[in-house]
Amino acid sequence: MILQPGGNHPIRRTERQRGPAPYMTSASPQVSPRWRVPLLAAAVLAIVVAPFLLLRASEERLRNAEALVAHSLQVVANLHAASAVVRNIEAASLARALGAETALLDERLRSSHDLVGPLLDKIQDLSRDSPAQQVRLGILRQSISQRIEQLDRLILEGGELDRGELQRLVENFPVQAPITEMVEAEHSLLVQRSTDATRVRRQADWLSGGTMAAQVLLLVVLAWLATRDADRRARAEAASQRANLRAAAVLDTVREPIVLLDKQLRIVMYNVAFGELFGLEDDARGRPLSGIGEGAWDDVETLRRLRDVGGRGRELWDYELRQRTADGIERVMLVNARLMELPDNDDHVALVTASDVSLQKASEEHIRDLNRQLEGKVEQVSDVNRELEAFSYSVSHDLRAPLRHIAGFADKLRRHLGDGIDDKGQHYIEVIGGSAKRMSELIDDLLVYSRLGRSALRLQAVDMQSLVEETRAMLDANAATEMPGHHVDWRIGSMPVLVADENMLRQVWGNLLGNAVKYSAHSEPAVVTVQYRVADSGEHVFTVSDNGAGFDMAYSGKLFGVFQRLHAPSEFSGTGIGLASVKRVVTRHNGRIWAESEPGKGATFHFTLPASLDLGIRSHNA
Repeated sequence: MILQPGGNHPIRRTERQRGPAPYMTSASPQVSPRWRVPLLAAAVLAIVVAPFLLLRASEERLRNAEALVAHSLQVVANLHAASAVVRNIEAASLARALGAETALLDERLRSSHDLVGPLLDKIQDLSRDSPAQQVRLGILRQSISQRIEQLDRLILEGGELDRGELQRLVENFPVQAPITEMVEAEHSLLVQRSTDATRVRRQADWLSGGTMAAQVLLLVVLAWLATRDADRRARAEAASQRANLRAAAVLDTVREPIVLLDKQLRIVMYNVAFGELFGLEDDARGRPLSGIGEGAWDDVETLRRLRDVGGRGRELWDYELRQRTADGIERVMLVNARLMELPDNDDHVALVTASDVSLQKASEEHIRDLNRQLEGKVEQVSDVNRELEAFSYSVSHDLRAPLRHIAGFADKLRRHLGDGIDDKGQHYIEVIGGSAKRMSELIDDLLVYSRLGRSALRLQAVDMQSLVEETRAMLDANAATEMPGHHVDWRIGSMPVLVADENMLRQVWGNLLGNAVKYSAHSEPAVVTVQYRVADSGEHVFTVSDNGAGFDMAYSGKLFGVFQRLHAPSEFSGTGIGLASVKRVVTRHNGRIWAESEPGKGATFHFTLPASLDLGIRSHNA
């Protein structure tokens, strides 16, 4: 299957690569799925069970309060009933005493007597929650009992009751006063209990309303949370879809062939580059890897290594495989493979990438051929250099003996001829001696030049200021002897301390400053300037300028060649090897040298030494 935008197939990273995924959109923290069911159950409990329990408790309190009110009312009713029974007893007793019918009154007294005891017992049972009422009830019970006994005694004696005697009974054995006191106490308790009942009923109403409001609020919150969760899920799915689209687009944009294989090396999916490289025009999902690309992957060792990746979890790194792809070109592919977990199930697949390194391999082979050729050329040049050095050394030493003979016999000839030699003969002998001397200097310079190329660098701390001052002193001494009356104005700046070969740098300063003095011999006074600066690249740049004869820049290419001269020997002496030696020393120190000049306006020579030779020390001109 060629990956197209819209496919749901992101590549999951392995544990060692875990970290923030690319293209991952940020989202607010969400509740873990394992906590959603407990939280939903808690919400249901909060909406249904908690209000039910609260209302039930409120109703229980209300029932208790109403029961207490009913209890008080029942006590009052029984007290009034007891008062009525006592009055009936008193009325019946008084009527009988006045001569009323005995049978009816007896029945009335008997029924009243039967009612008094149960009523008082019931009142006592109802007022057990009030010790004060129990005390009053005891007094009332005793008064009623004694009054009834006195009335019964008078009736049995057959005497007549007068008002005075009845008044004494009422005063001695009061009944209505205790009953009234108990009724008032119960009324007070009833008022309090009624108030409590009203308050509890009001609280129950408020609780019911508040519970309903809380349920509605909780339902609204749950609905809002559900809506927000749905919105988050929708945004997450949209972000995941966008991420999948980006991943698919990136995967198809990558020009490196990528394919996913199962444990049986069947194709799970692949990108566009893989399909184009191996000619997969239709859907190749489920096909074995060995059957695509006209057998491009049908290699026993390659398939074995890929099976190890899928079956044993091994990794394949930079495995070279030669393949003939769909375009008929044989390529060198660099195959890498590792195990990867699929994001939508628990299966594992092998992620295989194939990089075309054919051009790199061809370039490497070409570079190896060039290196072999270069090694041959270097060996040839080394042989030639060794032969030239041997030739130069041999010739320079072999020439010394003839030169000594020429100079020696010329001197003997001068002494032999004595005063008889004419001017022409004297001239000939001087030319012979001068030529021999010049030839000897040339051989010496040639030996120095050869030695500068052969000897190893002896690096040490070199004070450039001291070298310049030392060379200046030597040149001033020579000028006083060879060019009396000639004055040189030295202008020397501060110089650094570097790591270099001191003897070789002495040759550099000797040649450059010597040339400056020599070629400014016709300028009076001669001005020689020596300066130093650090370039932007960190290189050390030294400059030697003079106001002498100068030269034509058209011939600057010959300046640093051996035996190359821009002035006639009759004008300025020299062997033509000095600047060549300077260049060899500077080059061996990985530096550069160049010159600037105009005829008759002096010359300026610049040479550099690399920043790696810096010691960080500066000398200062005294």
